[in-house]
Amino acid sequence: MSLMDQVKGAGDQVTGKAKEVAGNVTGDKKVEAEGKAEGLMGKAKQAFGDAKDKASDVAGDLADKASDTVDSVKEKAAEKSDDVK
Repeated sequence: MSLMDQVKGAGDQVTGKAKEVAGNVTGDKKVEAEGKAEGLMGKAKQAFGDAKDKASDVAGDLADKASDTVDSVKEKAAEKSDDVK
């Protein structure tokens, strides 16, 4: 669900920025700080989503390589079996 992490992260960044600006305009330091924190959480969620995507890609690549290796070993075993006959 990395896409959802990325979407939620983007939403949090937008909401956070809005709060930060509202706090700045009204002079409410608490709201401004909450907005900054929410924006940072949004960036973290997006980074987490990106990391999950990359991990999934790496896992898929490893699975493909393992499958290719198994196929290669099977082919070589079959060739050796044919040579023995």
